[in-house]
Amino acid sequence: MDKLTSLAKRRGFIFQSSEIYGGTGSVWDYGPLGVELKRNVKDLWWSTMVHQRDDVEGLDTAILMHPKVWEASGHVEEFTDPLVECKSCNRRFRADLPEVEGGQCPVCGTREAFSEPRLFNLMFKTFMGPVEENASVVYLRPETAQGSYVNFLNVQTAARQKIPFGIAQIGKAFRNEITPGNFIFRTREFEQMEMQFFVEPGTDEEWFEYWKAQRLDWHLSLGINKEKLRFHDHGPDELAHYAKTAVDIEYEFPFGWKEFEGIHNRTDFDLSRHQEFSGKRLEYIDPVGGKRFLPFVVETAVGVDRTVLVLLADAYHEEEIDGEERVVLRLNPRLAPIKVAVFPLVKKDGLPELAINLQKDLRAASIPSFYDAAGSIGRRYRRQDEAGTPWCVTVDGQTNEDATVTIRDRDTLQQVRVAVDQVETWIRERL
Repeated sequence: MDKLTSLAKRRGFIFQSSEIYGGTGSVWDYGPLGVELKRNVKDLWWSTMVHQRDDVEGLDTAILMHPKVWEASGHVEEFTDPLVECKSCNRRFRADLPEVEGGQCPVCGTREAFSEPRLFNLMFKTFMGPVEENASVVYLRPETAQGSYVNFLNVQTAARQKIPFGIAQIGKAFRNEITPGNFIFRTREFEQMEMQFFVEPGTDEEWFEYWKAQRLDWHLSLGINKEKLRFHDHGPDELAHYAKTAVDIEYEFPFGWKEFEGIHNRTDFDLSRHQEFSGKRLEYIDPVGGKRFLPFVVETAVGVDRTVLVLLADAYHEEEIDGEERVVLRLNPRLAPIKVAVFPLVKKDGLPELAINLQKDLRAASIPSFYDAAGSIGRRYRRQDEAGTPWCVTVDGQTNEDATVTIRDRDTLQQVRVAVDQVETWIRERL
């Protein structure tokens, strides 16, 4: 993880937020390469969930919602973690952490120094309007799902959808984590990609199994090592207050097996609670038989930031090439921030101009590309290997003779000659 964190900063993937002021605890900024990787993840998820299906609609709801939403959802009452405080160093920790359950403070080492556990709500609280009083309390949303539930009938009516159908959205969420950490795995500000699939009661278990398989297949399509993925079924003592059944998709990180996506059968818990608290009927009416019912919900919820961490951890490799160590990110080309780097072999014979023009053409064709003429060709290759760039194009002396360039593959290290005017086509065929 230390090597991955170092590479992420060095190559411009992820920076500590407000670093010049000493940083903000477990809040991170995405640099030039990181924001592209993150956007590619979101675009692929959106394409799979919304664009390629006719039974899922997109939505983008506000971060601030009516405070009664969080009462109805159970977050005001249930969204808590047990908190203990070390009486010696006054640090606070989640009481259920293994290093805390042993009774020894993981910071100062004092034994039997913890206070009695007390419940701590994880929602960030703020005030709406000019006066800070109880009547103006609002929360930063801890999940995006509730926006889909309160808009269920709006979306269903506007899109003229019939059950079963889903609502997908990507957005920011906020949790005042007591003990965040492991880089971008557990943070206080993060993005979620969530899809709520509304089904007729009695069909929920079938749809749960369907989405469980669909989501694992999607992760495998990103090139993630199958041996490092597994399902974890929630036992009775692990289930959230809203869930009938739940399963996590876990990845084997350097710090152990951890969840980065959850699939939940939420029954009609959310819609029934919002119907109760709002006084508005949220039932679906079957246009054919006139049957009226509250749909059950099968939810798929995956963290964008955790998915980015999975991809970086899975792609990171160290190997020896011709006696030299090479660090390479073997990212799926569809996800790679830079698709192709363009180099002039030497800074003469008009090669820089040819390389610059080729790179401009690739950018104009919306293929993210990068021009580099600094240092030896080997050093330039190594920089792009660390950035995860799948192909490097070298403009050399032969380019002036027959208008061809060398394309080098990041993973196989094989090189082929391709006509300059065919480079764009060659790249697109492989994306």
